[in-house]
Amino acid sequence: MKEPLYIVDGVRTPFARMGTTLAAADAADLGRTAAAAVLARTGLDPALIDEVVFGCVGNPVDAANVGRVIALRAGVPESVPAITVSRNCASGFEAITQASDQAANGRGDIFLVGGAESMTNYPLIYNERAVKKFAALAKAKTAGQKLGALLAFRPADLLKPKIALMLGLTDPVCGLGMGQTAELLARDWRLSREAQDEFSLRSHHQAEAARAKFAEEITPVYPCGKDAAAVTADNGIRDGQTMEALAKLKPAFEKRGGTVTAGNSSQVTDGAAALIVMTEAGLKRTGLTPIGKLVGFAYAGCEPARMGLGPVYALAKAEKLTGLKISDADLIEINEAFAAQVMACCAASASAEFAQKHLGRDTALGEIPAEKLNVNGGAVALGHPVGASGARLVLTALRELRRRGGRRAVVSLCIGGGQGGALWLEAV
Repeated sequence: MKEPLYIVDGVRTPFARMGTTLAAADAADLGRTAAAAVLARTGLDPALIDEVVFGCVGNPVDAANVGRVIALRAGVPESVPAITVSRNCASGFEAITQASDQAANGRGDIFLVGGAESMTNYPLIYNERAVKKFAALAKAKTAGQKLGALLAFRPADLLKPKIALMLGLTDPVCGLGMGQTAELLARDWRLSREAQDEFSLRSHHQAEAARAKFAEEITPVYPCGKDAAAVTADNGIRDGQTMEALAKLKPAFEKRGGTVTAGNSSQVTDGAAALIVMTEAGLKRTGLTPIGKLVGFAYAGCEPARMGLGPVYALAKAEKLTGLKISDADLIEINEAFAAQVMACCAASASAEFAQKHLGRDTALGEIPAEKLNVNGGAVALGHPVGASGARLVLTALRELRRRGGRRAVVSLCIGGGQGGALWLEAV
């Protein structure tokens, strides 16, 4: 990066478990709420925005370019272009780094970025046999043809749809579900069920202790409905979580010998986050004061079946590009797709053997100190609305960095399909 990209401020919605308090809001609703709130909080004139970039993995079927819908509904003028980006779990990162690339190429100074996801509202998809029958029904013209088309349907055509969420959480290249890739890592690195549950317990306890901090970055969501109450807080954090409660959960992805459970995995979640980012020229033009800046980033590919190790590959690549090492970070965030996945990243990062075999370097990437890692908990407790998580990580890390008077944070996540992303941030 030639010039840093400054993060002026950010806002997110509460994160809510799929099918609960935010179920009535789709990705456009959630994104609009976050975008409008960050514009109000900063006082930025929307007409000054050069472009809007939003991440989303499961675009609403009635909002193909949901970033544009979010922008217009948040009050951004029609003359401002908007785009939706998708890099699976790193879509929120992608929105930020695309703005950085745009700025570096002289294509703007002020951007509204973020991510939104309503995993509740992923659709059900009819199977191919049912689709053909619906097509025949649509083509039928006479009453007799329509009746014949209707009589061709069988209960299985309507009662056994494909679940888009499950399709999205399965890698089409290696054929594994994301939870199965976590089981692979648990075996590779000999991570016990108990150790994974202990990691998850820490995530919940840390997040529970950070509720007041999260309140500073959250804007309420007001769902539609006569009796709908405002949603003001994350609902995935289990107050008073215990090892005993976690131990009762059955393996979710491999019945025999499995160690990955719903309790030590990220929750399927709805939520959105929005940030105002700009160049130094944008700061001078608006007079706004930033909370931090993006000073470098990297994306890297890895084996799809072990996609959870993506952060290690991305951190190694980012080190080559920036010269910054893990030891330079005051805070480290690795998105908690699964407890086993983060634990495997920590082990791989500290392994010289892994570095030599997979990273093309003689020395280990470095130890990841527990006291620096995910200090306010992570997605095991908060949830992982895939399009929004990257933006949330940046917002949470920068706010915590300022609270502690730290200088640098690195935020990273694994990406379904076999990738990793890492962003280096600095306080200002």
